[in-house]
Amino acid sequence: MDIIRASELGEYYYCARAWWLRRVIGQEPEGAERRAFGTISHARHSRLVAASQRLLWIGLGLLVGGIGLVMWAN
Repeated sequence: MDIIRASELGEYYYCARAWWLRRVIGQEPEGAERRAFGTISHARHSRLVAASQRLLWIGLGLLVGGIGLVMWAN
Protein backbone atom coordinates (compact mmCIF):
# COMPACT_ATOMS: atom_id res chain seq x y z
CA MET A 1 0.00 0.00 0.00
CA ASP A 2 1.42 3.38 -1.01
CA ILE A 3 1.62 6.19 1.51
CA ILE A 4 -0.02 9.47 0.53
CA ARG A 5 1.64 12.40 2.25
CA ALA A 6 -0.01 15.63 3.39
CA SER A 7 1.83 17.57 0.67
CA GLU A 8 0.26 15.27 -1.92
CA LEU A 9 -3.19 15.98 -0.52
CA GLY A 10 -2.48 19.69 -0.89
CA GLU A 11 -1.27 19.14 -4.44
CA TYR A 12 -4.39 17.09 -5.24
CA TYR A 13 -6.64 19.76 -3.73
CA TYR A 14 -4.88 22.45 -5.78
CA CYS A 15 -4.91 20.45 -9.03
CA ALA A 16 -6.05 16.84 -9.20
CA ARG A 17 -4.71 16.51 -12.75
CA ALA A 18 -1.20 17.57 -11.72
CA TRP A 19 -1.28 15.08 -8.85
CA TRP A 20 -2.43 12.33 -11.22
CA LEU A 21 0.26 13.14 -13.78
CA ARG A 22 2.97 13.00 -11.15
CA ARG A 23 1.70 10.06 -9.08
CA VAL A 24 0.27 7.76 -11.77
CA ILE A 25 2.08 8.68 -14.98
CA GLY A 26 5.38 9.75 -13.38
CA GLN A 27 5.57 13.03 -15.29
CA GLU A 28 7.38 15.72 -13.31
CA PRO A 29 6.16 19.32 -13.59
CA GLU A 30 8.22 21.96 -15.32
CA GLY A 31 10.01 24.70 -13.45
CA ALA A 32 12.12 22.60 -11.06
CA GLU A 33 14.96 25.14 -11.31
CA ARG A 34 12.64 28.01 -10.35
CA ARG A 35 11.27 26.05 -7.40
CA ALA A 36 14.80 25.22 -6.23
CA PHE A 37 15.76 28.89 -6.50
CA GLY A 38 12.62 29.85 -4.57
CA THR A 39 13.44 27.35 -1.83
CA ILE A 40 16.96 28.75 -1.51
CA SER A 41 15.65 32.32 -1.51
CA HIS A 42 13.10 31.54 1.21
CA ALA A 43 15.76 29.85 3.36
CA ARG A 44 18.03 32.89 2.99
CA HIS A 45 15.19 35.24 3.87
CA SER A 46 14.38 33.13 6.93
CA ARG A 47 17.99 33.39 8.14
CA LEU A 48 17.96 37.17 7.62
CA VAL A 49 14.72 37.55 9.58
CA ALA A 50 16.14 35.46 12.44
CA ALA A 51 19.34 37.55 12.48
CA SER A 52 17.29 40.74 12.48
CA GLN A 53 15.26 39.53 15.46
CA ARG A 54 18.45 38.67 17.37
CA LEU A 55 19.86 42.12 16.66
CA LEU A 56 16.62 43.71 17.80
CA TRP A 57 16.78 41.86 21.15
CA ILE A 58 20.47 42.75 21.57
CA GLY A 59 19.66 46.42 20.89
CA LEU A 60 16.80 46.35 23.36
CA GLY A 61 19.08 44.78 25.99
CA LEU A 62 21.72 47.45 25.39
CA LEU A 63 19.10 50.19 25.66
CA VAL A 64 17.76 48.85 28.95
CA GLY A 65 21.35 48.39 30.23
CA GLY A 66 22.25 51.95 29.23
CA ILE A 67 19.20 53.38 30.96
CA GLY A 68 20.07 51.34 34.04
CA LEU A 69 23.62 52.69 34.05
CA VAL A 70 22.40 56.29 33.69
CA MET A 71 19.91 55.80 36.54
CA TRP A 72 22.57 54.12 38.73
CA ALA A 73 25.16 56.86 38.05
CA ASN A 74 22.76 59.64 39.18
